[in-house]
Amino acid sequence: MRRFLFMVVGGVLVVLALFFMYRYYFVFGRGVKAGELNYFVEKGYVFKTYEGRLIQSGYRSKQPGALQSNEFQFSVVDERIAQRLMSSSGKFVEVHYKEYLGAIPWRGFSNFIVDSVITVKDVVY
Repeated sequence: MRRFLFMVVGGVLVVLALFFMYRYYFVFGRGVKAGELNYFVEKGYVFKTYEGRLIQSGYRSKQPGALQSNEFQFSVVDERIAQRLMSSSGKFVEVHYKEYLGAIPWRGFSNFIVDSVITVKDVVY
């Protein structure tokens, strides 16, 4: 009876560990986003994380004559990338990101984690 109980508890723990790994560490998607870096900050009470937002402007809008803008909120784990983005506020940046199925506190508030900066350019109006 003890052996059976041990195997059931062990099986449940393995299933929970696999679910956790799939939910929080499986890379669901990868991609590139570009836009004007609206803000980039380090924040958090216990876990200090880097959070940012890109504003992507567009021409298609549901209202005639209006411009559409999309926001891309992301987190950054790498200190080197964070320092580069910290000095690029208000510029046009192109970033590569990984999308996870869930966010964890020590990685950031967003499911999107920027892992590299491709280009940084001044905004031309």
